[in-house]
Amino acid sequence: MTTRMQSAPGSSGYLDVYPDRKISFFKSPFILGLTAVAGIGGMLFGYDTGVISGALLYIKDDFETVKQSNFLQETIVSMAIAGAIVGAATGGWINDVYGRKKATLIADVIFILGAIGMAAATDPTVLILGRLLVGLGVGVASVTAPVYIAEASPSEIRGSLVSTNVLMITGGQFLSYLVNLAFTRVRGTWRWMLGVSAVPAVVQFFLMLSLPESPRWLFMKNRKNEAVDVLSKIYDIDRLEDEVDFLTALSEQDRQRRKNIKFGDVFRSEEVRLAFLVGAGLQAFQQFIGINTVMYYSPTIVQMAGFRSNEVALLLSLIVAAMNAAGTILGIYLIDHAGRKKLALSSLGGVFASLIILSVSFLNQSSKELYGWLAVLGLVLYIAFFAPGMGPVPWTMNSEIYPEEYRGICGGMSATVCWVSNLIVSQSFLSVADAIGTGSTFLILAAITVFAFLFVLLYVPETKGLTFDEVELIWKERARGHNADSQTLLAEGTQN
Repeated sequence: MTTRMQSAPGSSGYLDVYPDRKISFFKSPFILGLTAVAGIGGMLFGYDTGVISGALLYIKDDFETVKQSNFLQETIVSMAIAGAIVGAATGGWINDVYGRKKATLIADVIFILGAIGMAAATDPTVLILGRLLVGLGVGVASVTAPVYIAEASPSEIRGSLVSTNVLMITGGQFLSYLVNLAFTRVRGTWRWMLGVSAVPAVVQFFLMLSLPESPRWLFMKNRKNEAVDVLSKIYDIDRLEDEVDFLTALSEQDRQRRKNIKFGDVFRSEEVRLAFLVGAGLQAFQQFIGINTVMYYSPTIVQMAGFRSNEVALLLSLIVAAMNAAGTILGIYLIDHAGRKKLALSSLGGVFASLIILSVSFLNQSSKELYGWLAVLGLVLYIAFFAPGMGPVPWTMNSEIYPEEYRGICGGMSATVCWVSNLIVSQSFLSVADAIGTGSTFLILAAITVFAFLFVLLYVPETKGLTFDEVELIWKERARGHNADSQTLLAEGTQN
């Protein structure tokens, strides 16, 4: 098995023997184009999370019932997350049955309908329904885009290309703040803010029509000729032959293993269960270390430093979003050079220090203006450390750590964990902060970051530069080791 993996196209052993067949990030325009188009789904994800906070201010002006009801305001915001949970949970199944391309097209149609519904809403109920549809589309896209990009990518640049999808998420957040600023003085302000999101979804829909299906999915469905046609756009003739021979050898075995895969099978297979626990754990910790709460509190942090105007708060939102995007660009480079695990560990170390700074600042905010500036420093450092590491690493690893027959279903389940964690944090943070204080709440987030660091250190493998099959071998070896340990313990217990 190990010998086979060393000779697998794209593996480190293969590229050592044939260094001229290595593909660099900018060497394949086709792959960059595919990544950019697939990443529009990430941009929709980022835009929706960023735009609603600004739009809600104007929705309250148009609908008195919304203005008078905190419940309605929370429902308008959180309904998209609820939709994303359902979309992510079903997105894995849609990907496996209909393919990555059709899943993207389905997500676009749902998102477009939701955006039009929000823009044309005559009452809060229609607006909430539109938010639900948009969330469904975002949920399906959040599963599909990373897997589609990963399966079409050469292993040596897979991390960078999947991280580009995360850059599109942060770019979408930045775009949402620009759109909020642009439409503040336009008639029908919030309708434009929410409705304009249909435009990139329409663009992605028509561009996707010209793109192929994932070559791995085509092999999985025994459509070899179509798969070879796609691979020929990615690799030169020498590596193409090796890639096709390797995938052909695996395809029949994979089809036999893939029959009748169900959700429960994820937990019956030791290696798949281990992979899922790592993937889901990374997604949960990404949310529970507080990225969305830090972003939410950014205007408050600036006010602590002595700046009171809304214009300055909006400008800060733009700066924070720009920093987030810039940090993700750094992550795109580092993820295939430093590696996933080192990047995550260094990111979590910096996040921990930043949360301690924010906690100290909020605990002492009433004493000196100096602590306001310390809070701004904590905010800047948090984004600087989070964006290159814990931003892209969970999404990248979830696109590559699962066996092929489980990639769709596990990716969907893991993305569901992400959205559920997002919902828990967003719904509980303010209540916890009111009960024990914001400074103490940031201290809790710092403690969670310590657990996240230990989790990555102990359980997350390094997958930099590995082929999908080499990654699968990691889980098989861990499962064998785990089973051997269990059998040893059982034998010792029997003897006693």
